[in-house]
Amino acid sequence: MMAPLPIPSGLPRSAAWLFAFFVLVSTSPTRADDPTGAALYRKHCAWCHGKAGEGAKRHPKPLVGDKSVNELAALIDKTMPEDDPDKLDAGQSKTVAAYVHETFYSPAAQARNKPARVELSRLTVNQYRHAVADLVGTFRPAVRPDERRGLHAEYFKTRRFRPGDRELERIDPEVNFDFGTDSPAKDKLDAHEFSIRWEGSLLAPETGDYEFTVRTEHAARLWVNDPEKPLIDAWVVSGKDKEHRASVFLIAGRAYPLKLEFSKANQGVQKRDKKKPPPAPASIALLWKRPHRVAEVIPQRHLSPGRAPRSFVVTTPFPPDDRSLGWVRGSTVSKSWDQATTDAAIETAGYVVAHLDELADVKAAGRRKQSDSGNPSDINLDGPGARSSDPERDAKLRAFCRRFAERAFRRPLTDDLRRLYVDRQFAATKEPEVAVRRVVLLVLKSPRFLYRDLGGPEGYAVAARLSFALWDSLPDGELLKAAADGKLSTREQVAKQAERMLADPRAKGKLRDFLHVWLKADGHPDLAKDPKRFPGFDAEVASDLRTSLDLFLDDVLSADTADFRKLLLADDLYVNGRLAKFYGADLPDDAPFTKVKLNADRRAGVLTHPYLMAAFAYTGSTSPIHRGVFLARGVLGRVLRPPPEAFTPLPEDLHPKLTTRERVELQTKSQACASCHGMINPLGFTLEHFDAIGRYRVKDNGQPIDASGVYLTTAGKAVKLDGARQLGEFLAGSPEVQESFAEQLFHHLVQQPVRAYGPKTLDELQAAFARGGFDVRKLAIEAA
Repeated sequence: MMAPLPIPSGLPRSAAWLFAFFVLVSTSPTRADDPTGAALYRKHCAWCHGKAGEGAKRHPKPLVGDKSVNELAALIDKTMPEDDPDKLDAGQSKTVAAYVHETFYSPAAQARNKPARVELSRLTVNQYRHAVADLVGTFRPAVRPDERRGLHAEYFKTRRFRPGDRELERIDPEVNFDFGTDSPAKDKLDAHEFSIRWEGSLLAPETGDYEFTVRTEHAARLWVNDPEKPLIDAWVVSGKDKEHRASVFLIAGRAYPLKLEFSKANQGVQKRDKKKPPPAPASIALLWKRPHRVAEVIPQRHLSPGRAPRSFVVTTPFPPDDRSLGWVRGSTVSKSWDQATTDAAIETAGYVVAHLDELADVKAAGRRKQSDSGNPSDINLDGPGARSSDPERDAKLRAFCRRFAERAFRRPLTDDLRRLYVDRQFAATKEPEVAVRRVVLLVLKSPRFLYRDLGGPEGYAVAARLSFALWDSLPDGELLKAAADGKLSTREQVAKQAERMLADPRAKGKLRDFLHVWLKADGHPDLAKDPKRFPGFDAEVASDLRTSLDLFLDDVLSADTADFRKLLLADDLYVNGRLAKFYGADLPDDAPFTKVKLNADRRAGVLTHPYLMAAFAYTGSTSPIHRGVFLARGVLGRVLRPPPEAFTPLPEDLHPKLTTRERVELQTKSQACASCHGMINPLGFTLEHFDAIGRYRVKDNGQPIDASGVYLTTAGKAVKLDGARQLGEFLAGSPEVQESFAEQLFHHLVQQPVRAYGPKTLDELQAAFARGGFDVRKLAIEAA
């Protein structure tokens, strides 16, 4: 008999069993008629995949994935060893599959062999921009969000905006008026001469450059996020130009002050004239072109009559963040990133000093305005600065700097830090503006600002982790007060703050961004289609489809219960008049976006949304492979290896009688393709009823569509599917999908590997997701 194994003392039972298993594998003799999995692997697999699955010259990629033991066994039995797949019978294939799966292949084995850890992370580009905007915004009055939509409008009977000349006041849903030769209010305003002022806030849904257009035959001025300098100044009109454009960079999830003034001139009519000539035509429209979209009238849902304070937006370009693991990480520091943080700090310092009296609440008198360009070359660190008659100016500037540093570092300053960052800078110069510049530069280049979590008092660390998870920004005053009062020490206290924070537009924007990432919806700026097959499908239609998708996502997220399953099962769609023509909805040509039932018994939420169907398709035909990869990798969270060589679809003209399904089956039938396409193809085929722009169809190339497929779950169960509706119902109830969604949301919010927080964290997240009725907002709270 074999002597007892010398198991080390103090090991948990599961670890002791695992130790015994590996000792047994490494010490047991291999009998020719009963080889172990380790022996079979060494003999038949190691020369290709490495001794521990790390990869070898023939197959350099590590042998890792998420297939079940049964899936691995079937694959090995059919395809391996490469020189002679018949060397291993079904039993031996299962034996070696169990060994590979347990030792290094499965996610559990990977986590055991190379445990994930919480990495020291800097601010991502998005976090830097949000943090600096909120840091400067700390010193401006907070304004309660106005839930109304549209712009506050004032109509005046003259060209001057005098209160006594105001005849009409109301909220206009948007600015898109063609008055012709009439008056906006016949009983109050003369059609020959009047003026209008619209004021309120602009709600930016995404980060990027926004191009604004004012379209009018008359005088107009537009201010966006700067009440002092117009973005568009067409008050003195020359020539026949009716469109005036300018661009500005905005950050998503924020409200920016907006003001538009319009004036219709008197057309040269003199008071002595006894008879006026007919009024000239008048019109005014305010449009924008969002990032990767076409120009459109700014819709009501992005306007508010409430006046937001201006925001400071860093425009310094940054190198892109690392996305190699599927989520944005701040784990790399390069020379270009370091230089960008320096340039951004200089830009911020210039802005702060240019608005110093306002930000520090100093009573300005005879103040000389400095450069507000943000360009490093325009900033003079030794300039004389501004002057004020306020006797408390120096004390106020010091207080401003102390608070600036505390907000940037997310915790109170110690005496040593106050002396280092504030007192020394004021002691080193007689010019207080120079001292302020130096404080801002030192603070924004400090690791205490640039890195998210460097320790410190636990309550403040919790506040920072919570705010960066849900807002990508600094804690607000209420969160910092909770930290100071010791009210972030229990799970219930943290959850209460998280629930409050989810109502903020920044949190809503971050959740919407996650759904874009989950759906791989941001990688398709151009949805061009074959004009012969899809006449009329142009950039405007593609932009409308993206709006339709966003409206649906917002609808789910803003519901009383943001049920994740509705994303996969909803049978309604947002369409406007232009989209209605393509997708068979009965709407007028000029109809705004409206939720309608469309192929209600056939569609399945985002899975069949026309934007995604068009994105995961070729210009002239569908692509079951692209759709299948999206479902397998993005929705089910399965691991797929990239194809061994460049993939070019079979041209239709080579096989003119085949359906798309038949061409895909023909191209991927080889043994080399089987391991991945055995999963990809059946999933993609279930969406074949939807063409390359997402319209429902029953035939392809004149033949009835076969939308059936079989999916083998990680538990080894074969699930038969036929069409998108069955696919959606299966995915909505699939533990694989729920786990993948929870994991991806955690990574998006926390930007750290979920397994770094313990081997049971993901299981606990998934269980909480189910307990909460699969509410996306509740899952976000759980992750945060």
